Formats: sequence, structure tokens, C-alpha cells
Amino acid sequence: MTLSVLQMIALALLVLGIGLSCLRLLLGPTTPDRVVAADTLAVITTAGLAGLASVFDNPIYLDVALVYGTLAFAGTVAIARALEGDSK
Repeated sequence: MTLSVLQMIALALLVLGIGLSCLRLLLGPTTPDRVVAADTLAVITTAGLAGLASVFDNPIYLDVALVYGTLAFAGTVAIARALEGDSK
């Protein structure tokens, strides 16, 4: 398996995004900053799974990415509602 130049660039950008998001997650001065960073990490992970589907030419990774993205979105909404204090 050899990665093309575009795939290596995409991988480098994913790693950069993960690094910056982890930095914000650890150093974020407020809780909402940390929640946004965690959501960004979930989006990056979903994009990485979609990239794996392309690299390995296996569509099962797309199913995993879809389920992971949906669960991550639901988790982010739940955390945001808990922080807001709205328990309707």
C-alpha cells in the first residue's frame, strides 16, 4: 500500500487538526471551548475514517464513520444541553 501525494497531504492536515484540537482541549480556558474542541476531534475522526475507506478501498469504514458521526453529534448536543442547564 503506497499513499499518493494527496493522501499524504490529507493525512498531514488531519494530524495537524488533531494536534491543534488536543491543544485547545487541554488549554481551553472555558468549558465551552473544550466542548467545541472535543466536537472538532470527533469530526476529524469521522473524516479520518472516510479517508481509510478510500485508502483501503473498503466501504465498511464509511458505515463506521456514519455511526460514529451520528453518536458524536448526539453526544455533543447532550453535553451542550447539560452545560446550558436546559433539561426539557
